[in-house]
Amino acid sequence: MKLFRLEGKVQHYAWGGFKYIPELLGQPVTDKPSAEYWMGAHPSAPSTITLASGTTLLNQLIQEDPTNAVGPKVWDKFRELPFLFKILDVKDMLSIQVHPTKAEAEKGFARENEEGIPLNAPNRNYKDNNHKPEIMVALSEFYLLHGFLPEAQLLDILKNTPEFSSLVPVFEKDGYYGLYKHVMEMPQEQVETMLRPLADRLVPDYQAGRLSKTTPAFWAARAVVNDPQSSTKLDRGIFSIYFFNIMKVEPGGAVFQDAGIPHAYLEGQNVELMANSDNVLRGGLTPKHIDVPELLKHTRFEAVTPRIINGDLNADGLEKIYPTPAPDFEVSKIQLKAGDTYKHVAKSAEIIILMSGNATVKENGTSLDLQKGQSVFTAYQASYEITTSSEAVLFKATANSNL
Repeated sequence: MKLFRLEGKVQHYAWGGFKYIPELLGQPVTDKPSAEYWMGAHPSAPSTITLASGTTLLNQLIQEDPTNAVGPKVWDKFRELPFLFKILDVKDMLSIQVHPTKAEAEKGFARENEEGIPLNAPNRNYKDNNHKPEIMVALSEFYLLHGFLPEAQLLDILKNTPEFSSLVPVFEKDGYYGLYKHVMEMPQEQVETMLRPLADRLVPDYQAGRLSKTTPAFWAARAVVNDPQSSTKLDRGIFSIYFFNIMKVEPGGAVFQDAGIPHAYLEGQNVELMANSDNVLRGGLTPKHIDVPELLKHTRFEAVTPRIINGDLNADGLEKIYPTPAPDFEVSKIQLKAGDTYKHVAKSAEIIILMSGNATVKENGTSLDLQKGQSVFTAYQASYEITTSSEAVLFKATANSNL
């Protein structure tokens, strides 16, 4: 058997929305935020797999027969299901973050283990020894911060934001690294001196609806308004809102976040696919641990020109693949109308979620009917087809086909 019904796990982080994920999954809406829906074999929240004999966890199913579950090539390289598939509902801004390279994650994880820092310690930087490149595909209008602005744009912003005039010579002399190091190591009293007048100037305009979401002023003011500590302590992550690109992504557009690129999700819903890791180095907009020396060590201090990936349709026009350089994963969107049949042979393990409509997945005598929000796991060499009686939109996660 190579086709299984899969049920993921909802993560109730404080920044999540209340309706989107419960309504997608057909669950009741409560006063508990639902931020992420995880589909995968990550040990902290593995998905549940339905068998004829009952249920098991996906990581256990893989361990019982790893080569036939994920495929020999993938198992030889990764020794696990190499990706984690998510649906995100971002109501409030996430922390500014950077992910390490694979080599640096291995070193950092080993070092913190040797130091005896518990895996669940709040000051732990490395939860595992893996890198965490990731791609997101927007399901709604989506806003995010992504990499440093080009030099001329950043200089223009510093010159035209009165509170930041003292940062102009710092940037002109010491570049991206010097500027970022300066504000991240600045004493909190100086942070207050620079950011409090900015906050006082922007918040009234934000509350009156006079600021555009395409400007740093909007997100800086929102960061102040939504932070319960802002009356006594302003978050230095507000500087980064002015230093980084603000991207607006329309539904169906994708953005890839590679190691070292500072970024933060700001608002909207997306499909996210990443390497199977939970390593995050934070840079602000969060009460969580920030290790400034480690952050500076892994951040890429260079201009980034934002790129939206629109995807490539396959030969039959039913599947749009979003390419990335990451060997760990590949995400695609399958869009069907009544009468279409999507046929595929899995080159490695896959997870497929139905986002809208209805669909039937058939594989060698096994047939599973899917409603909105339901998912399946297909093992290596599963030869299956997907049909719909009306129309259907599905997203599929697998290892990179160019591996």
